[in-house]
Amino acid sequence: MRTDDLVNMLSTNLDAVDWRGISRRILGGAALGAILALVVMMLLFGARTDVFDLRAWIFVGIKFAFAGAIIGLSLAYLLRIARPSGEKRVSLTLIALPFVLAFVVLAVSLAMAPPADWRTMIFGQHWLLCITCIPLNAIFPFAAIVFVMRQFGAPTHLAQAGALAGLAGGSISAVVYALHCTDDSLAFVALWYGLTIGLCAVVGALLGPRLLHW
Repeated sequence: MRTDDLVNMLSTNLDAVDWRGISRRILGGAALGAILALVVMMLLFGARTDVFDLRAWIFVGIKFAFAGAIIGLSLAYLLRIARPSGEKRVSLTLIALPFVLAFVVLAVSLAMAPPADWRTMIFGQHWLLCITCIPLNAIFPFAAIVFVMRQFGAPTHLAQAGALAGLAGGSISAVVYALHCTDDSLAFVALWYGLTIGLCAVVGALLGPRLLHW
């Protein structure tokens, strides 16, 4: 068989890739992972004790806003990076912006408070639980997103795809944890939420080439 004949045979009856379908599957995987993370968190720790206090939801809303911004960015870029060469349409500067703003808030909060209050502001009451629960509970959305991308996506920059999956998983887990967390200082949220979500992204980048290879 000549080369031209082989090319013609391979190029006939090709179906267009349904990228919208892949996007729906990635979002569905993230949603499923979020539900699993929420169920586990509620079963193990339950909601914060002042959940019916309207003032408490102001602090929960701040945590939601921070982690939610990262969820939106990471999922938006995941939909792009699921396609070959999609990493060219990912802005690392924009992804870093919520973290930069968080640490600006951290610095300003500490600068405006007396040094005697810094320890309480930074560590709160449950900092160790925070840095444990967010990464561990992030496994559920991370695994769901990676499974979908492995089955239906075609990323070509596997480390970056893994980092975005880890970023999405960590920020989803942070939103779930916020429903239990009663440490409400801006310094606490900026430091521990920011660091744990960032850690999830680093782990995702390390695992991406192994988990997402074609």
